[in-house]
Formats: sequence, C-alpha cells, structure tokens
Amino acid sequence: MAPSSVFLWIGAIFVLLVTSAFFAGSETALTAVSRGKMHQLEKDGSKPAANVNALVLDRERLIGALLLGNTFVNILSSSLATTLLETTLGPRAVAVATVLMTAIILIFAEVLPKTLAIARTDRFALTVAWPVKKAVAVLGPIVDGVQYVVWKVLGLFGVKQQEGEEVLPAHEEIRGTVELHHKEGGVEREHRDMIGGILDLRELTVGDVMIHRKNIDAADADLPPDQLLKAVMESGHSRVPLWRDQPENIVGVLNLKAIVQAAMRNGGSYAGLDIAGLATPAWFVPDTTTAEEQLEAFREKRARFALVVDEYGALQGLVTVEDIFDEIFGDLPDELEVQARPDVRRQADGSYLIDGKVPVRDLNRDLDWNLPVDEATTIAGLVIHEARTIPEVGQRFAFFGCKFEILRRQRNQITALRVWPANDSADSIPPG
Repeated sequence: MAPSSVFLWIGAIFVLLVTSAFFAGSETALTAVSRGKMHQLEKDGSKPAANVNALVLDRERLIGALLLGNTFVNILSSSLATTLLETTLGPRAVAVATVLMTAIILIFAEVLPKTLAIARTDRFALTVAWPVKKAVAVLGPIVDGVQYVVWKVLGLFGVKQQEGEEVLPAHEEIRGTVELHHKEGGVEREHRDMIGGILDLRELTVGDVMIHRKNIDAADADLPPDQLLKAVMESGHSRVPLWRDQPENIVGVLNLKAIVQAAMRNGGSYAGLDIAGLATPAWFVPDTTTAEEQLEAFREKRARFALVVDEYGALQGLVTVEDIFDEIFGDLPDELEVQARPDVRRQADGSYLIDGKVPVRDLNRDLDWNLPVDEATTIAGLVIHEARTIPEVGQRFAFFGCKFEILRRQRNQITALRVWPANDSADSIPPG
C-alpha cells in the first residue's frame, strides 16, 4: 500500500474516532442534562437550549440515533484498522487491531468524552445540541425501524410498548433533587426545609397544622362587656373565638381591630360598647381540607382565620394563615416572645425536654430529626402510637433510633417527655 494511501486510511480512522467520541459524549450529556435549567434558558431565548429540550422530549429516538451512529463508526474504524494492518502483519492483523482499537476506542472515544460530558454536562449539551439534532433527523427513519423490531421482540415476552416503569411524581423528584444537593452542601438546611414545606402543602391537611381545640384561647360571649374585653386583651391574640353555653359551641370571632375601631367611633372610650355584638360569623372548614386548598381559600375569602371541624361537625381546632406559613418558613415567633421554643429545651447530656403537644414536624424541622409524621401529629401521639398503650411515668422506649422517657402524664395525656436523639451516643443515656 502506497504511503499516501496509508495516511489517508489513518486520517479516515481518526475522523471516525472523533465522530465516535462525539456520539458517546453527546449521549451522556443529553441524558444527564438539567431539564429545569434548559427550560429556563429556553424561556430566556436560548436557541441551543430549545434544541436540547426538543431532543430530550423524545429520549428513546435520541438514544437510538446516538447508539446507532456510535456503533456504526466504531465498527467501521475497527474494520479499516484491520485492513490497514493486514498489509504488514498478515494473519496477526485481526488480533493486533482488536487489542489496539479496543484500547483507543475505550480511552479516547468512550471514557474521555463521557468524563468531559459529566464534568461539563450543561455546557456540553448546549454545544452539541444542533449537530445532534441534525444527526437524529438523518438517522431517525433507521431508528424507527430498529425500535419497531425491538418492540416486536419484547412483545414476545409480554412487554407492551405503552407500558412503562412508574416514575416519581414531579413534586417528589424536586424533593429528591433538593435533598441530594443538601447532602452535597449545595443547599442549606433552611432552604431545603422551606422548599419541602411548600411541596408538603398539597399533602398536609388543616388537621395536621391546626391549633387543637384544647389550646384555643376562647371567651364566653355572655360575659359582661368589660370582662369580655379584658379576656380578649389578655389572650394576646388579634382574633378570639366566642362561645356560648359550652366552649365548643363557637358563635363568632371577635377581632381586636374591630373593637379599637368601635372605640374610636365612641370618642375613644370602650364604655357602653356591645363587645360581643362586634363579633363576625365564624368560618368553619373540614379537617380534611389540604393546607394548599386552605391557603387558596384564605386568599379568595380575604381571611386569615378559620375553625376546623370533623365530619360530624364537632370542633377540632382552628387554623390561621400563620399556621400554614409556619409549615414553610418554620416557627415565626412573635416579637414579644422571650424564647422561640420554650417547650423544647436541650439538656447538658444531649437530651431534650419536650412538651407532649409539640408537633413532630416542628421537631424534624428545628432539630433536623427524621421522625415519621404520618402516624401522629404530636410527639406524645407518636410515642403512644408506637407503644400501643398509654405509657406510665418513668417508662422508656426506643423508636426510630431515638430514646424516649415519659416524664409527666395528666390522665391519658403525656404532657412532658425526655428524648435522646438518634445521633447521640447511647453511652450518654442512663440505664432504665
């Protein structure tokens, strides 16, 4: 073979290897590209991002075209190398070409471009989007034929084309992505919790976020006006439910702002005001309403306060806009509060003294714990659920890697307990 022909064949092999690297790197970049980022770039007017999104939209056709192109150029380059070496090595050419081309293809046409694509995924994808789009358009008809044969073969084994593996809902995919970035240090815990709180609104009900009826500060509507005014002022809330005959019979909601406005109209005096008459009708919502639906209802009704009832109409608690916001941003303490969480106190031995009515979700958020929230709302309820009984004072339990000790109990209600979190050493827990 003439020297000029040798260089021509080597040049052809080199071009084929570059093409193989292009196909291999493009496959890695386009399958791992951030769809959220590409979507935003397309909204900002990026044409390459629009090409990426169009390719990823038909992932099966994209991968088929890239695999077809990559397989073809790899086989062709190996065949050319074998033919070239036969002129000098004779029968040994096949073995030498196999070893040589395997090493070259593996290093320079597979590992190198794919490593680069992983290291610069988005940039790589944007760069190759246009040529890949053209390649897919050319190879598309062949890919369609290949896919037809593939699905026919899979059909022999009972796999139908319309079937597909169940994937995570979009909300869960976002949650998993945020959690992954948090573990890698890219997202702070507070931001992770806020994003998770927003995603949780569609799953939480008002029954999960409400203030229980036992903790509602309500006033008797039949109290004399001066005593009723005093009760409202001492409650520390801007809105106070009024009851008549029995505490669970709510007849209205008294707004402190309405009282002040009435006093201003009365010459700045509260004397002679019908305080109970200033109450507005109570708004009742079912406890099965999701937090997301309730937030939208607050917005439409231009309200901030609702009373929660069960399916029988019995009062369960109350929910406010702030309660829902707390699920997103965490507890937002009032400016007059001395301590943000007086019901959760860390001890010198690493344990925590916790009021039984503290919600499990608050503990998970504030202390970065991972206690389950599906079985009970409060920490006391979680212990009762797992213990399958109402524990006695002094009893200790171990659930979910944590240690629980019952400190106080009032009738059938756990009012205080000590918790050693899962990340504390067991040696710090006294025997019980």
